[in-house]
Amino acid sequence: MPQGLVGNRLKNLRKERNLTLKYLAEKTGVSISFLSQVERGKSSVTLESLKKIADALGVNPSIFFGKDDLQEDLTTRLERFYYKDLSYGIQDATFSPILVTLQPGENEGNAFSHDGHEFLFIVEGLLTVEIDGKQLQLSEQQSILFDAHKTHYWFNHTKDVVRFLVVSSTN
Repeated sequence: MPQGLVGNRLKNLRKERNLTLKYLAEKTGVSISFLSQVERGKSSVTLESLKKIADALGVNPSIFFGKDDLQEDLTTRLERFYYKDLSYGIQDATFSPILVTLQPGENEGNAFSHDGHEFLFIVEGLLTVEIDGKQLQLSEQQSILFDAHKTHYWFNHTKDVVRFLVVSSTN
């Protein structure tokens, strides 16, 4: 989904809830100017920021990824990651399934935390996961479930594509 569509959805959701950019910035720890740029399609948003924004708005993050058309390919490019929403347009689920593809050497990003739990299942490749400052490697067919309040992030330190399923609970 192009940046502008993410921004339009963000702006519409924020206005539906009668929230100011200032309020949303305070709730998410993201700057007002950054939120404004995202709403205007001038800046892309990371999954970290998108999750914080979705939590502050009380919505499932998948709302930013696609439409209700089940046949539509809901692949989105945010920063250097490729996301495919697997929620099939269901917005009120208590969890959010997303297929993430990391290109070789995608190692930039900051650890973040959010409400709920997070489950990772490696479909392809070798994923480096950092949870509370400790790194571990997960290979194909391995998985992990952890408290998402712990700071976490994932990296691809290899020369191959890594593909994994992320299921985040929204409570």
